[in-house]
Amino acid sequence: MGKRIFSTILLWAIVGSALWFLRTAGALILIGLISVLTLAEFYHLLRASGYRPFLKLGLVFGGLITLAPALAVHFPFPIHVLLPLATVAFALRILGERTPENRMETLASSVFGLVYVSLLLQYLVRIVTPLPGDTITADGRLLLCLWLVATTKFCDVGALLSGMAFGRHKMSPVISPKKTWEGAIGGVVVSASVAASIAWLARDVFPPHLTPVVAALLAIPIALIGIAADLVESILKRRADRKDSGSALPGLGGFFDMSDSLILVAPVGYLFFRLP
Repeated sequence: MGKRIFSTILLWAIVGSALWFLRTAGALILIGLISVLTLAEFYHLLRASGYRPFLKLGLVFGGLITLAPALAVHFPFPIHVLLPLATVAFALRILGERTPENRMETLASSVFGLVYVSLLLQYLVRIVTPLPGDTITADGRLLLCLWLVATTKFCDVGALLSGMAFGRHKMSPVISPKKTWEGAIGGVVVSASVAASIAWLARDVFPPHLTPVVAALLAIPIALIGIAADLVESILKRRADRKDSGSALPGLGGFFDMSDSLILVAPVGYLFFRLP
């Protein structure tokens, strides 16, 4: 528990410092790094499950796909073709690589990683990237992204503490035996409280519709989707016979263990914010 607390505090300190001193550029650097490192661990889990995705080429395309909305502001490029181009590149490679028994698995797993990790985390970049004619400031966008991350991750904290204190009924004993319904309820309550508090503190820069009450209500589906995303990662780890996706973060596991809930939450949050 001590290592988990230390890693959590350190990560929030890094995030806070990057946003405070570098603003949008800091957020984009963090999102890009997290996306690439998460994709690397995702591919390693697939390899441990018997698949052989194209790691290096996948990471290059993955980074570009995640950062594409920010890059498109400065470099006119049809970002929607990046995923199809990656699929073409993977398809051409399997013609001369891998064995006949796993070529289709290589193609499918390589593309799946880009869709599940890189493309979905791209919505965090869409949230923080200022656009011409914006009705919200650049700092407002940063705070919206911070709201989404905090709302999601504090659900994990609330679920852990509530589960330790009151957990009795298993939520999904086959997929994740330690998760309980009591923990999930506690996580949702904490998530809604954090969401309402941030919305009140940032009320001058948030969109008018995102009042503290609305923020608390939106936190409920966001927290539930985050819990579901965590269960999806548990399925992948069980298939790979791994406890954690990595060991880069003491007490927390790997980067995928940290970002798993954000992957499914990112596009939902973007939809809730009604951003262009």
